[in-house]
Amino acid sequence: MTRHTPRASTGLRPLPPGGEIDAHRHDDHQIAYAGSGVLSVTTDAGIWLASPARALWIPAGTVHEHRAFGGGDLRLVGVPAVRDPLGLARPAVLGVDALLRELIVACTDVPAADRDGAEWLRLRDVLLDRVARAPRYADYVPSARDPRLAAVCRMLCDDPADDRTLAELGARAGAGERTLTRLFRAELGMTFPQWRAQLRLHHAMVLLAEGLPVTTVAHRSGWASASAFIDAFRRTFGHTPGTHRARVDGRLLLH
Repeated sequence: MTRHTPRASTGLRPLPPGGEIDAHRHDDHQIAYAGSGVLSVTTDAGIWLASPARALWIPAGTVHEHRAFGGGDLRLVGVPAVRDPLGLARPAVLGVDALLRELIVACTDVPAADRDGAEWLRLRDVLLDRVARAPRYADYVPSARDPRLAAVCRMLCDDPADDRTLAELGARAGAGERTLTRLFRAELGMTFPQWRAQLRLHHAMVLLAEGLPVTTVAHRSGWASASAFIDAFRRTFGHTPGTHRARVDGRLLLH
């Protein structure tokens, strides 16, 4: 049975590498942010991933679980359901600039006994104003419902470097290429190449957070060369894997 915590917690929670918070839901919205490492939120709709330059918005009522890669301090801010600056039914990845980061840190550093005081509530109001203005990113890997499509997705999640074609994967899952192509668009809202590229980038972010060399990350994530991986990573995130790792390790301040 899914754990139900009516009020979403606010505060600082250390998570070691691989640390998890099991599936649960609450009646509030919640902001989740890790100043180092990579943080994931998993729901039945997919997996959202955020590095220190991004935060996760989790709508009220969403059954979700957290996992940390590379370790770090998880900062959580609970937001009453009536305060909804985004109006979203699913989690979202939000861009975090220096001001938003400091607001999250300030809100979570306030002692629990003072979190209902007027000063803290004003601080949270400013935080929510910045959340409403934060850029949103489609950085998530959607999950499949159709068992044939789910079987294909599961094979690739087990090995993102698997370079079999959709027809070859479909032969193992008992579905034709045309059927799977339709299902990718209908259920996941993207093509098979788009979904696989998103999966590989997510896998690469996790491996970088775990400290693996860029060349190893490239090959384990399905790229033929480190240079091809670096180009794809830069096009998607706007910086190189090396810069990303510095941010994940907390060595590079946000700008």
